[in-house]
Formats: sequence, structure tokens, C-alpha cells
Amino acid sequence: MDILNSVTLESNSQIKINFDGGDLSSDAGLLLFKEFLFKIGAVRLISRIFKTNDTASFRIHKDDDNLMQVIYQIISAYFEDDCADELTNEPVMTAILNKDALASQPTLSRFFNRMDGDSLDQLNQIIRELRKVVYSVKKPEFMLFDIDSTLLNTYGNQEGEGFNYHYQAHGYHPLLCYDGLTGDLLKAELRDGTMYCGKDAGVFMQSLLDEFTADYPDIPLYLRGDSGFATPELYEVLEDRNCNYAIRLKENAKLREQAKEADQALCRATKFNQVDYAVEYGEFLYQAGSWSHPRRVVFKVEKPYGQMIHLYTFIVTTMEMAPYQVIQFYCGRGRMENYIKEGKDGFDFACVSSPSQMVNANRLLIHALAYNLFNWFRRLALAASMRKQQIHTIRLKLLKIAARVVRSARYKYFKLCSSCLYKKEFYETLENIHKLQPQLK
Repeated sequence: MDILNSVTLESNSQIKINFDGGDLSSDAGLLLFKEFLFKIGAVRLISRIFKTNDTASFRIHKDDDNLMQVIYQIISAYFEDDCADELTNEPVMTAILNKDALASQPTLSRFFNRMDGDSLDQLNQIIRELRKVVYSVKKPEFMLFDIDSTLLNTYGNQEGEGFNYHYQAHGYHPLLCYDGLTGDLLKAELRDGTMYCGKDAGVFMQSLLDEFTADYPDIPLYLRGDSGFATPELYEVLEDRNCNYAIRLKENAKLREQAKEADQALCRATKFNQVDYAVEYGEFLYQAGSWSHPRRVVFKVEKPYGQMIHLYTFIVTTMEMAPYQVIQFYCGRGRMENYIKEGKDGFDFACVSSPSQMVNANRLLIHALAYNLFNWFRRLALAASMRKQQIHTIRLKLLKIAARVVRSARYKYFKLCSSCLYKKEFYETLENIHKLQPQLK
């Protein structure tokens, strides 16, 4: 029978092909990820907290199982809902979810459409509770909030979408806040596409600051933001909660006038050398018309290499460091662009395909949850040689491992590819997971 089903290649008659290889998978590395989620209590937490407002009295595929399936699909780069139909009997997926078959695309679509404000609150609660577990393993010495916005493209008549003049494209304009040291996505909020980046940033940060003040009162708080977030509302929220900040100000004539002496000093310093780079730092107290009181502004006036112009950088801050140190601290926020890029390219943050803005907000938060789970996995458990690698690389090396399933009376064996180049990293990651001692409730 095996011979009858085989196909011989014309290019080489000694090669025969058939589909009698048994249960095979190309995603055996997900077994590691499932072990990590179990270790930090994510599976049990999601099962306890997450439940949509469902009118049906019985469903074969429950909400928490559907959420876990979506997370595993995102981690494996099966971003589209249609992928569920192709993965129905995938042996690794069914094993880690402990199901005979996965939920289909229509089931997942109905699952997403049931989501509302309550499910959004539940997802935020899950992220918060899991953050406590992760910090019980390795607590940060201080928290560095990097706040920014980005564009998620839309293609159709979707609720809340609009033309954003900054990006010159249609879409949503969400607010994102990352931990600038670890890349954790601390908070994400989907907003209308036409909203200005700093709109309601104070309200956005208020709840996050209250969370950290309540959960981690001994951790110093810092924030960085570009000129789009230079609003007195945000300053006051940060100052009320003892969060030091460095936020860039848009250059204007009044600020340049305050830096006039430094500009003249730079002219004198470069009078006989207009080629090399030169810079002057300084500071002053400044109160804009909308500010309730004067604030410290540090600045940098620089002459770029090979140019005869002067460039200005103004930062409003509550930090007590020297001006050049505040500038260096602010410039470190450039890493956030890499975090946003990885979220959009590696975890499909632009998954906002539903006509409903509420459903899209939930979908974004699910992808943010998947991003965080993987970032924690990378930081706490992954083999040391792979911790600085991007999701695409880790997928290819550690998650996309071929395996064959062999069943006995009592056990299910996953026989991984013998020629896998990263066996050492696989076992090191598994050992790191088993060594974790998180504090679970």
C-alpha cells in the first residue's frame, strides 16, 4: 500500500514521496512556551479571569481555550483567523491545549465578536497579574516609561478609523507605553485615527502610574516622551505621582532666546573650525502660557559635522542630573522604535480588521498579551545566547522544530528532529523554565 501511494520524481528515480509519515509537526518548540506559561501560572490565571458575556449556555470551545489558541497562533506567526482551519488537527497545538481538535475560523470569529468593554478590562487585569508574577522572579530596580503612538493601517469603513496627517495614511492611532529597559509593553490603548498623539496622554498614564504606585511603591518611576507629549496635563499627572520625566519641547523663538548665550559661545568655539562637531549644554527656568508654574528646561546647541548650522534640543524635566546627562537619558528612547517594530512585524499589532472598534481594541490587547508573554519568556527562560534575538529569529531556531508524534498506551512522545542545530539551546531553555520559582497566588 505504501508503494502504491508513493510518487517517483523524474529528476531522481531513487526518490519517492508519500504522505504516510504519521503525525508530524513543524512547531514543536511551542512545547517550551507552554511549559513556561504553566510555570508562571498564565494558563490557570486566564482560565480563572477571562470570560466573555456569552448568551450560550454551552460551548465546546470555551473562551479561555479560544484565547490560549489565539496566543499560540500569534507566537507561531499564524496571524490570520483562517489559519485555524489549517491547524485543526495540528498535533502540537492540540497537545498543548489538551483538545482533540482546535476551534475553527468561524468559532474564533464569533469569539472575537463577543468581546466588549468587560473583556478589555479582563485582559488588562491578566497583564497586570502576570506582571506581578514576573516581577516576583526578577524585580526591576526602577521603571522607565517610554510613551509613544503609532499608526495601525485600516482598509475599509471601520469604526473610528481616520486619516492621520502625521503618517499621511488611514488607520487607528493607538497610544503605547513600554518599559524602556526590558521592552515590556506596559499599556496599549486603541484610539481614533485622527487623534493627536498627546491627546489624553495624562489620563492614559494616570491609571498606569496608580498601578505601579500601588503594586510596587518602592520602585522609582521615570518617563520619556517626544514633543507630541509636551502637555501641562501630563506634567501635572507625573508630578503628582512622583514620576520624574524628560519630555522634549518643540523649538520656538522664546526657547532659542533663552539659549542665546550658549549659541554665541558655540559660534566663538567654532570660529576657526567649521568642520568638526561641536556642542554646548545649558539650562534655564521656563514657564509657558499654559503652565501653572515654571519648570526646568535643559538644552543642547550643536553644530553637526561638516555643516555650518546650529541645531537645538530642548527638554523639560524634573530630573536633577546635569544637562548633558538629561539629554543622553532622553536620547535612549530611540530603542522604543525597535519595540514597536517588533510588535507590528512580529506579533501583528495591525490586526484591526473588524468593523467594530471595540473588537479591534480587544484584538490589539490580545496581541499585546502575546507580545508580553513572549518577552517574559525570552528574558527569564530563553537560552542566554538567544536572548537578544528578535522574534523572527527565535521562531526559526527554536519554535519551528520538526517533530513526529508517537503514541503508546500511556504516553505521547514528541520525537524532535535529530538534525536540529539548537538542541543545546532547547534543553538549556527547558532547564531555565524548571529553575524558575515565581510567587503564584
